[in-house]
Amino acid sequence: GILSIFFLPVILMVAIIVKLDSSGPVFYFSRRYGRGGRIFNMYKFRSMVLDADQTLDTIKANNEVDGPIFKIKKDPRITKVGRILRKYSLDELPQIFNVFKGDMSLVGPRPLPIAQVEREDIRQLKRLEVRPGITGLWQIRGRSDISFKRLVKWDVWYINNWSFWLDFNILLQTIPVVIKGKGAY
Repeated sequence: GILSIFFLPVILMVAIIVKLDSSGPVFYFSRRYGRGGRIFNMYKFRSMVLDADQTLDTIKANNEVDGPIFKIKKDPRITKVGRILRKYSLDELPQIFNVFKGDMSLVGPRPLPIAQVEREDIRQLKRLEVRPGITGLWQIRGRSDISFKRLVKWDVWYINNWSFWLDFNILLQTIPVVIKGKGAY
């Protein structure tokens, strides 16, 4: 609660900048799998053009990561402001409200989009045994620059070794990673 009060002015400022940058809604709602395979809407600031989901098929061949995740460094669907928001993870700030609702935690495996998870056997994904997080091990160890296999490995390790101090350590390590903006796109 205290963190949200601190972030409210930043959230308001980012919302205004997103609105001034491009037409359309300020927020983007992405359906994700949460704990136990429960589907929820994850909140983000919109960092892409309005028809980004519809034009995905035209650029899928340019995917730069392995596994079921889709990422390209110079995604043409990302707006000018969206590039900055993503680099410094500001697009993720509205997920604080997902934490309040109980859909997410501050730390945990990142919730993947439904279409990406359904390419895997969701009953086998140990990552669905816990509440997804805003940050986690793969965010502090490389973000988008790591393989899907390593992402899952670190998520499983986190789940098997969870402790308050591990979460605290991940939160502390997230700060310099976000400030540097390395590995985010």
